[in-house]
Amino acid sequence: MNIRDGVKTAENKVSSETRKLSEFVVDRSKSITDRLESFEDILNLEVGDTALNRAKALEREFNIRQLYIKYEGDNPTGTQKDRIAFAQVYDALRRDFDVVSLATCGNYGVAVALAANLAGLHCRIYIPESYHTERVEEMRSLNAEIIRLPGSYEDVVSRSSELAREHEWYDANPGGANTPLQITAYAQIAQEIYEDLGDAPKYCAVPVSNGTLLAGIYRGFVSLYKRGKTSKVPRMIAASSSYKNPIVQSFKKGLDYCKDLNPDNIKETKFNEPLINWHSFDGEEALYALRESGGAAINVSDRKLKEMASLLQKKEGFRILPASTAGLIALLELHEAEPMEPDRYVAILTAKN
Repeated sequence: MNIRDGVKTAENKVSSETRKLSEFVVDRSKSITDRLESFEDILNLEVGDTALNRAKALEREFNIRQLYIKYEGDNPTGTQKDRIAFAQVYDALRRDFDVVSLATCGNYGVAVALAANLAGLHCRIYIPESYHTERVEEMRSLNAEIIRLPGSYEDVVSRSSELAREHEWYDANPGGANTPLQITAYAQIAQEIYEDLGDAPKYCAVPVSNGTLLAGIYRGFVSLYKRGKTSKVPRMIAASSSYKNPIVQSFKKGLDYCKDLNPDNIKETKFNEPLINWHSFDGEEALYALRESGGAAINVSDRKLKEMASLLQKKEGFRILPASTAGLIALLELHEAEPMEPDRYVAILTAKN
């Protein structure tokens, strides 16, 4: 049995203003232009503009200067996945789809379920039948339809995409045609960091699974640099569960493509599950970002994930999902191996606990 133990079940509260806007969005007697404008207002109210905090207690603990934490747990369902979920549902609404379909192991499913519920779209969520997540009840409470399918997560993504094509539903799965949209949504994180710091950091460390988040943040910083807004593009650091992510392993081997891992060697735990897979859907884009930025890729053990989550709660007051600390751990390990010169460093924490 695989236990998918992502962000703990929450109420996923949104503001009363968002509820009122949602009533307008779901009213099909209104024009699509007005409905889209109201959904844009929801997106602007609820998603992004997450906190960037200087971690002074960690600076003293690890003897590093100007360490900043970008906390994506501030999003409505508690993870960075809200950024791409709301972007996908906006696209589905714009293109006049009635059904949004996707495969998930937890967090992305809740995010799409909330966005679809606010937009008045039916949401079909496919989950591998051997996986169990506390977030299923959240998805159901948001009126999502849950369907179990045999196979791995990667198998269920493929099958759910086939069903979406057959039935002409909107396919919100990662990779493929959705990669540009999702990278653009994640690029906003770079914009927010720039607005807070006034420039790009020296390093930006990110947990990786499919690679979309890292690729999007890198793309955002490249755009800022080309527009003359920043003095540099940060060196990107990818971090994931030890030997269980194709992006990290491919980079370490010096490959110019993202090589799939052997599925039989991938073992899930309650600490590593948001990070692991044998195939990264946007792995090529993430590898490109690592190479072009002169970045690094680091393997992180379950023990270190657990210990850092505890330390963050004790020192900085954050209740963080252990897997979300992978980028921060990698950044601090690089500093320990070769002390970094005074500058500004950012680690992305992707989810609350």
